[in-house]
Amino acid sequence: MKLKVIAAAGLLALTVAGANAQNINGAGATFPYPIYSKWFSEYSQQHPSVKINYQPIGSGGGIRQVSEGTVDFGATDGPMSDEQINSAKVKTMHIPTVLGAVVPVYNIPGVSKDLNFSGDVIADIYLGKIAKWNDGRISKDNPGVSLPDKAILPVYRSDGSGTTYIFTDYLSKVSSDWSSKVGKNTSVKWPTGIGQKGNEGVAGMVRQSPYSFGYVELIYATQNKMAYGAVRNAAGKFLKATTDGVTAAAAASAKTMPADYRVSITNASGATSYPISSFTWLLIPTHSTDPAKAKALSDFLGWMLDHGEDEAAALSYAPLPKPVQAMVRKSIAQIK
Repeated sequence: MKLKVIAAAGLLALTVAGANAQNINGAGATFPYPIYSKWFSEYSQQHPSVKINYQPIGSGGGIRQVSEGTVDFGATDGPMSDEQINSAKVKTMHIPTVLGAVVPVYNIPGVSKDLNFSGDVIADIYLGKIAKWNDGRISKDNPGVSLPDKAILPVYRSDGSGTTYIFTDYLSKVSSDWSSKVGKNTSVKWPTGIGQKGNEGVAGMVRQSPYSFGYVELIYATQNKMAYGAVRNAAGKFLKATTDGVTAAAAASAKTMPADYRVSITNASGATSYPISSFTWLLIPTHSTDPAKAKALSDFLGWMLDHGEDEAAALSYAPLPKPVQAMVRKSIAQIK
């Protein structure tokens, strides 16, 4: 009887703790959603007094909502522009969390070999200049592969997307045509193709559409068992995305990390650098109207550095380089 009373009291305590949990609400990028989902769940389990809710609505939505103060934090794969920072009602700081890769995915019935893609070729597929899979420029990068005489269906993100920012940032560096006609942003005017919402939307459309081509974050390709190609890097090597390749890109491009962490590491130098790599960031208000929430976010970020980074590789992300982690610890101390 005594044990039953103790058990009942323990259950009541857990219920009360859950009811009184500090709710932290965030929204933004789908690129890091798999690892954020894991982190937020684990943190809440270990800290029952805090519940972190996150909506993967795309980087554009995350920037907009945190800037307007409708969420407690945002998330983005494309750093805020000076204009966005200056016009935001709520001032935020960029906190890098992990690094990831964007990969070109495709669905070509009868072709099982991993394909190679040069950056200018990818750009011209989306510019509409390369319309068929057996185009000579694709064939040149893939000797010995029998490519079909079929039209390519390009698939892109229809929502404001950090994955799009990373992808178009890369294309702007490797294609002057892309840079002048389309440029880089979380949302661009696509010359051709069909739009889908979220990494999961692009992955789903490519999986179900023969002869399609798209771009997604690495884990969406691996989890969905999709074919994805190697991309030619700045050193002329065709590389498939790996956490090592992403880490090499960060080491080559972020030797001197700016104080605000807004840095691009696409098309990095070095033979082992994967060219479509990026940091991803949480957007944290510099002065919260709720000190308890600011403290909870600060504590979570410390937990992320101490425990979360060790889980990155298992989900196809690369952990923050140690020097960047040291910088982030100092930035966390400024959250109030």
